[in-house]
Amino acid sequence: MAAAWEVARDKGLAGLSLSDVAARVGMQVPSLYSYFASKNDIYDAMFAQGNDQFLQFIRDRAVLPRSARERLRAGFWVTFDFCTADPVRYQLLFQRTIPGFTPSPASYAKALEVLDLFRQGLASTGLVSEPADQDLLTALSIGLVDQQISNDPGGRRWASLVDDVADMAYDYLLKKRRRARARPSTRSRNKEAQ
Repeated sequence: MAAAWEVARDKGLAGLSLSDVAARVGMQVPSLYSYFASKNDIYDAMFAQGNDQFLQFIRDRAVLPRSARERLRAGFWVTFDFCTADPVRYQLLFQRTIPGFTPSPASYAKALEVLDLFRQGLASTGLVSEPADQDLLTALSIGLVDQQISNDPGGRRWASLVDDVADMAYDYLLKKRRRARARPSTRSRNKEAQ
């Protein structure tokens, strides 16, 4: 696995080849087939390992701040720091860059476990009430990651925006929640109309 990650980091994720992996571990390609039936099996093992690493990264930062705003910021930072630490791993876990690769159900279950931890964290803020809210937060946090990796690889240019973007999202969701509470429910309006 370490050799596969090294090759992917040297040659790009799509440039991973069984012959390069075999050469790095000192074996012939046919011998590598006793471990992995195909290149997609290597990608699948890498996908599972990457999600295990993400789960551990989240758990290592498990102490959540008390305020909802700070919790949302913490979630943005976890995503930003993990993803920008290893752009190749980020590509494999979050982008569809490998034609024909689909994670196995077992590997994908690990990705769902990561998503569930984030959903729990978002629920603890009391602001995220519908899938569109989660989509908004995902788009904003991953957008920062994409900008950082694409335009300042290895740098911190977009890191300076993480708190600001998290605060903008928090303010928007808080305003949305207050508007929803102020609006009479459809059931109440129907009773009044009758």
